[in-house]
Amino acid sequence: MIRVLLADDQSLVRAGFRALLDAQPDIEVVGEAADGEEAAAKAGELRPDVVLMDIRMPLLDGLAATRRITGDPGLGAVKVVMLTTFELDEYVFEAIRSGASGFLVKDTEPEELVRAVRAVVHGDALLSPGVTRRLIEEFAARSKPPAAVTALDELTEREREVMALVGIGLSNEEIARRLVVSPLTAKTHVSRTMVKLGARDRAQLVVLAYESGLVRPGWLG
Repeated sequence: MIRVLLADDQSLVRAGFRALLDAQPDIEVVGEAADGEEAAAKAGELRPDVVLMDIRMPLLDGLAATRRITGDPGLGAVKVVMLTTFELDEYVFEAIRSGASGFLVKDTEPEELVRAVRAVVHGDALLSPGVTRRLIEEFAARSKPPAAVTALDELTEREREVMALVGIGLSNEEIARRLVVSPLTAKTHVSRTMVKLGARDRAQLVVLAYESGLVRPGWLG
C-alpha cells in the first residue's frame, strides 16, 4: 500500500482528496494536517510514502514544511508533492530546489492526482501535464547563475547527455526516441545519474542541470 499524508488548511479539499485516494486499492490516506507545523510533525510520526502539501498554509507554509521534511535524514524516503492554485506559483521553483518531487495544480483531473501519487513513489518527478516545459523555462529564468558542480565530473558523456534531456523536460520515452535506445536503457541512465549526484528524483536533476550550466535558458525552442 502507498501511504499518503494530506496537508491542506481547507477541510473540504482534504476530504475530497481522501475520498478519491482511499477508493484506490493500492493507496491509503494515513493522516491529515491543517498547517505546515502539523504536516512536518506528522510526516516524522507517520513516515508516509507521499505528502500532498498545499503551498500556502498557516503557522508554517508548505515550502518551509517541505524543507523540514526533506532536510531530515530519517525521512529520505518521503516524497513531497506540492499543491498550488496556480500553474506557475512563485514558490514552486524554490520548492523543487528544496527537495519536493514536483507539483500539481489543485484543479487537476482526479486520475492525474492518483497517477501522481503512484509516480513519485517510483522516483519520477511530477509536474502538471502541459506545463512541464514552461515551468522549466521559468525556473531557468529565475535560477541563480551557473556554478561549478564537480559532481558532474563523475558522469559519463552519455549520462551528461541524458541529464541535459531531463533538464529540458523530456520523459524517459522521449529520451529513448531522441537517443535511439530503449525506454529501459534511458531509465537506467537516468537512475545512475541520480545515484551519482545524490538527487532524490528527476526534479532535482532539472535543478542541477541548470545550476551547473549543463542546460541553459533558451534551449527549449
